[in-house]
Amino acid sequence: MFKIFKILIIFFFAFCNPTFSHVQHYENIKKIEFDIYRNNKNIGKHIFTFKKSDNDLSVESEIAFEIKKFGVVLYKYHVKGTEYFKNGKLVKFNSKTNQNGKEKYVNLKLDKDSLIIDGSSFKGKVPENYLLGTWWNHSLIDAEAQISAVSGRIIKQKVSFLGKETLNINGTNYETLHFNFSSSDESLSKDKKLNTDIWYDEQTLNWVKASFNKKGYWEYKLVEIE
Repeated sequence: MFKIFKILIIFFFAFCNPTFSHVQHYENIKKIEFDIYRNNKNIGKHIFTFKKSDNDLSVESEIAFEIKKFGVVLYKYHVKGTEYFKNGKLVKFNSKTNQNGKEKYVNLKLDKDSLIIDGSSFKGKVPENYLLGTWWNHSLIDAEAQISAVSGRIIKQKVSFLGKETLNINGTNYETLHFNFSSSDESLSKDKKLNTDIWYDEQTLNWVKASFNKKGYWEYKLVEIE
């Protein structure tokens, strides 16, 4: 039943709301900021910055957090990447990540109807309808696969609609659509499997929250949208 409901929702957004499958939906947004929590403790930030020029849109993403114990930093993570869109289509993406001293990267470009990926975990060509797993783009709901924005790894996915929920985040109530994104490849090891819950605002389709379990319980909670 949920699968049917999900299909109906996607159909509604795609045909009754033409912004669903186009990044033009975000043209008037300048910034989206999230707080990052691990085991209910605020450990960092995830900030998106949107810049529009004529038919071009760039979306810069930066994540930075630290895990400490008794004031000692045990783990540091920083990633910075930029998506480049022309006429609503992704044409280039570059990112660099420092994962507690380990360097990762992605360089991606559009070539005709394919995306050419040079990443630390994957190098090759994929269909252009594979989307970057940066979560702000609600079109991920309807994608066959997502591309890791950290390493370029290809993650074939299945998406389940879990229902409508009212969330209170930092004193503001949001009427949301709750989805679970999971790996469709059951043979993957547990640490490689995708299993992330994402909430999108029902009216605007803006991303407002994420949660997942990976060596602790993680949450991304919206701070503000400008």
